[in-house]
Amino acid sequence: MKIGILAVQGAFIEHEKMLSEAAKKSGTPLECVEIRQKKDLEGLEGLILPGGESTVQGKLMHELDLFHDLQAMIREGLPVLATCAGLILLAENLDQDSTKHLATLPVTVQRNAYGRQLGSFAVNSDIGSIQDYPLVFIRAPYVKETAPEVKVLTTVDQRIVGVEYKNQLGLAFHPEMTQDTRVHEYFLEKVKAS
Repeated sequence: MKIGILAVQGAFIEHEKMLSEAAKKSGTPLECVEIRQKKDLEGLEGLILPGGESTVQGKLMHELDLFHDLQAMIREGLPVLATCAGLILLAENLDQDSTKHLATLPVTVQRNAYGRQLGSFAVNSDIGSIQDYPLVFIRAPYVKETAPEVKVLTTVDQRIVGVEYKNQLGLAFHPEMTQDTRVHEYFLEKVKAS
C-alpha cells in the first residue's frame, strides 16, 4: 500500500511514524512517500494532509504544481486523512474568510477557533466507532457547518471536530501527536476498502 503525505510543511514525519505503527499492527505492507514534487503523486492509494500552517501549505501546493493534481485525485475518490490545517485545506468554505484551497469537503470551517498555541488542550472522546480516543488540539479549527451528507464523527463542547464524507476524513485534532494508532488504522482500512 502506497500512502503519500504532503511534506511541504507541518507534522508529516509524525504521521509517517503513526502509519508505520498502524501498518505493523494490521500486517499491512506499507510504503510512505513524502510529497514534495509532482512525481511523488504516482501510484498513490491514500493521502495525508498534515497539521501545520494551511496558508503556507496551500501556497506551496500551487508553487510546486501539486494543487490541481491533488484536488482531482481527491475528487476521483483517493482516500484522504486531513488533520488540523489539512481540514482547512479540504474545506469548501472558511468562516469569514474567502480563501479556498482544495475545497473538496462540503463543510464550513472556523480557523484557529481554539486560540493561540497556549489555547491547546487534550480531551478524550469517541470518534465514530473508535471509543475513548485522546484528542490533541493545537490552535485547532472546528467545523461550523456541514452539508447533510457529511457524517459527524465527533464533537467537543457542541463543536464538530471530526467528519467523514465519502473518501475524506477531516479532523480538527492531531492523532499523530498521540501514542494511539487507531485513527491511522481506520484510515488504512478505508484505503484497503477503496
